[in-house]
Amino acid sequence: MIVVRADGDAITKAAAQLRAGGLVAFPTETVYGLGAVASVESAVRRVFEAKGRPPNHPLIAHVLNVASARDLSSNWTALADALATAFWPGPLTIVVDKGATVSPLVTGGADSVAIRAPSHPVARALIAAVGAPLVAPSANRYQTLSPTCAEHVAVSLGDADVTVLDGGACAGGIESTVVDARGPHAVILRLGGVSPDELRAFDAGLVIASTSAPSDAHRPSPGMDDRHYAPRARLVLMPTRAEAIARAREMGAALVTFGEVTGAISLSDDPARASHDLYATLHAIDASGADEIVVEAPPKTPGWEAILDRLTRASR
Repeated sequence: MIVVRADGDAITKAAAQLRAGGLVAFPTETVYGLGAVASVESAVRRVFEAKGRPPNHPLIAHVLNVASARDLSSNWTALADALATAFWPGPLTIVVDKGATVSPLVTGGADSVAIRAPSHPVARALIAAVGAPLVAPSANRYQTLSPTCAEHVAVSLGDADVTVLDGGACAGGIESTVVDARGPHAVILRLGGVSPDELRAFDAGLVIASTSAPSDAHRPSPGMDDRHYAPRARLVLMPTRAEAIARAREMGAALVTFGEVTGAISLSDDPARASHDLYATLHAIDASGADEIVVEAPPKTPGWEAILDRLTRASR
């Protein structure tokens, strides 16, 4: 693995590496992605191998704009167009019917394809330099914590033949929201960087679907495993702060809270800031050698849905 600063020269070289069938990890506004050219099947296979990812789990195709997205779909719906206009570039992934040119390797065998246009300048410069859509699942081993900086990628995938473009810490820290746009209303398949309230303001008929799928099933979205986004240490999610404090004291475990608590690793009580810091905090606790992480459940109020989803899956 090679880690390089994401300047213009490095992006040009990384684009050439991708076109030649190589893998490049790069920052997005959500987390770091493990990139390959979507149309190069040998490279797409290497993404699955590097991550240890089951082949029925789809990959998100990253594009620059709606025109590129249309090329990947056999039915780019009016809803998809409206969602892209409202939220692209940004942390929203749109699921539509796949086009004939999209490999079933990319879609996990499903007849749909997940597409998004990232806003991070490094991601956009890299896609533009390659001149083709890139698949880019999170740059980590399957079901483990997603990386929000280049160091996290190196720790998780250090034995892989990958170049990492170091663009600093990701601004968002939580993966994209995935929305199925094949019907009359948006259906959330994975909670993420765009909140349900933001989507409801755009589409009052929004539905939040069951966000889990059987392990052997084809699925339209990544992130639908019951267990996912998990640190090495056992993560225990407690319903109240008092219970979290008591458990951490009893077990001698690391304690994570939302809001200042003496003796705890305190994340912000603002969901956007907490999202930014969540994975980095869990990575740091893992690196400390802790065996257990006790986390106070986040508030059950708007804006916290994605954090609760990630912690719930990590604790299973």
